[in-house]
Amino acid sequence: MKNLKKYLIVGILVIIGSLASCKKGFLNTLPTNIVTDQQIWTDPHLVTGLMASFYDRLPSEYSISVNYIDMCDYDEAMYSGQNNAANEAHNNITSYANNRNDLYDNNDWRIIRDLNEAILNADKYGAATLDVPTRTQLKSEFRWLRAFMYFQLVIRHGGVPIVTQPLDYDYSGNAAPLRQARNKESEVYDFIASEMDAIAPTIGNSVVAKGFADYSRANMYTCMALKSRAMLYAASIAKYNALLTPTIVTAGGEVGIPASAANAYYQKAIDAANVVINSGIYKLYNSNPNLGENFYETIRQKTGNPEVILVRDFLVAKAKKHLFTYDNIARSVREDNLSSSQASPVLSQVESYDNLDNTVGTIKTNDPVTGDFIYYTNLTDPFQNKDARLYGTIVTPGAPFKGSAITEQAGVMVWNASTSTYTTSEGTVLGSSYTDGGLWVAASGPNRTLNEVSNTGFYLRKMVDQNALSSTRGVQSDVWWVWFREAEMYLNAAEASYELGNIGNAVTYANVVRARAGFTGANLFTATTGQPNSISRDRIRNEFRCEFAFEDHRIWDLKRWRIADQLFTGGTLTSPTTNPDAIGYALYPYRIIRPGDPTRDGKYVFVKLIAPRFKAARFFQPFNYYTKISQTAINNNPLLVQNPFF
Repeated sequence: MKNLKKYLIVGILVIIGSLASCKKGFLNTLPTNIVTDQQIWTDPHLVTGLMASFYDRLPSEYSISVNYIDMCDYDEAMYSGQNNAANEAHNNITSYANNRNDLYDNNDWRIIRDLNEAILNADKYGAATLDVPTRTQLKSEFRWLRAFMYFQLVIRHGGVPIVTQPLDYDYSGNAAPLRQARNKESEVYDFIASEMDAIAPTIGNSVVAKGFADYSRANMYTCMALKSRAMLYAASIAKYNALLTPTIVTAGGEVGIPASAANAYYQKAIDAANVVINSGIYKLYNSNPNLGENFYETIRQKTGNPEVILVRDFLVAKAKKHLFTYDNIARSVREDNLSSSQASPVLSQVESYDNLDNTVGTIKTNDPVTGDFIYYTNLTDPFQNKDARLYGTIVTPGAPFKGSAITEQAGVMVWNASTSTYTTSEGTVLGSSYTDGGLWVAASGPNRTLNEVSNTGFYLRKMVDQNALSSTRGVQSDVWWVWFREAEMYLNAAEASYELGNIGNAVTYANVVRARAGFTGANLFTATTGQPNSISRDRIRNEFRCEFAFEDHRIWDLKRWRIADQLFTGGTLTSPTTNPDAIGYALYPYRIIRPGDPTRDGKYVFVKLIAPRFKAARFFQPFNYYTKISQTAINNNPLLVQNPFF
């Protein structure tokens, strides 16, 4: 049952549906191009392939291989790729999302049905070839996959019908027996928790000395990781939905969880996280003394990585690969003649990383006394002594990547002595020289209008592959997608502890993660109030933002905290919101040309501006906390209750 990823490319249930001939009796001949349920369970390889197909179907809002341009919809990045209407809409969120009621929709009930059938078929057809422990393990793993799917459904729709048996139509003309009402939102979360508790002892995929037999399959600790995440979500919704005006609820509890349930959910999140933390199996990745590179390797390293709990794996040698690096590598080091730089990190994400002296990470561009620019000797100077997760996540101007310094320069500023002002000159040719012989515009930009070059002054590092030819269409990349890792368990426990008033425990949990980012001594969190390093709810939330940027956590965190509508407040560029999380800001470096002034000539200054290709502010409305139940679904099943605001 090992080597699951080997079977991810196996199509085991393909029906070609053609008849090669019309020989006598062909209707009684079993087709050779269909694998039946019974045949699957007679071949362990086919069973493993079936399992692999389920893992490969697990959904996400975005991932390293699917919909990663959707990273640009939130306060992590904006779109800088090829200028076409569909993708450019990510920079015009008001028109893209205004009145959109299907955001975050995923209504794939086919996988629920397929999993329910697989659970039944394990005994129905597998009893002849598989012993009881093996079948029990398989059924437990199918149940884990089903619970994960229910988690994906509940965070999008609220309560959904909990269906644990295949619903088969009898062709009587009466579909009523197949119709089920929505369960309460709390009941779906409770179902996930109870399933994880039930299957943890029997799910198998046992631990070995250096990790697991297969990172890409669930085990008992993956059960607790999913439970911890689900319980934290349920707790957050219970606590913070009640603080909204008006609250987002339905009369039957299909949406909304009573505030009184919050503390119990928070405690369950801690307890589940502690099972993983105290297992002795997982620990934070700390193999590289360069803390920035270490954090980059936390996601990238596929050998001897004790942090990852579950991944979607890829393998170039087996043609299981993706184009994430091809589409997101820094422009100056791309290896193909097309694509790069699609998701460009925005300034608000960069500034979310604190300085190591525990001050906020705002990039300093002007002297607060004189108002003049701050003149930096090196492009890298504004980004020194930062939270190491910044380096491991984002390529900032001048930072190294793939063996080269990613020089970024938007243009030059030339001093005009007669007016005592600078004249800004931005060329349109990447890598071009100015009239003084120095660099005019860097090969990596940033640039206001060109495609496939950063529009913000930043590039992605996290999950971008440094291996040779990984940014080519021919080779591509096999960096894996991490579903769960140990750092989340610490931060889940930190947040839940804080919300329960156990501030000391919150500090202990959070500081494990913060210490890896380079914070030491007095700059770690403290439980003492009124200090520069005092822990707070906002600081814990910022830890989630810094730790899990671009890992498909951010929008779900903002939704469960019920603050997405406060951050993504709409507006236009002519009448913009003042919230930098709703507007995509950029940071443009310029080289100073000021002969005769050695303190300024040849130095760099940085200018903050709204990214020129960003058209309208992000706009999240209260109805976006839940996805609308489609009218087609309601017509088919009148028992379904519509979500609020629709």
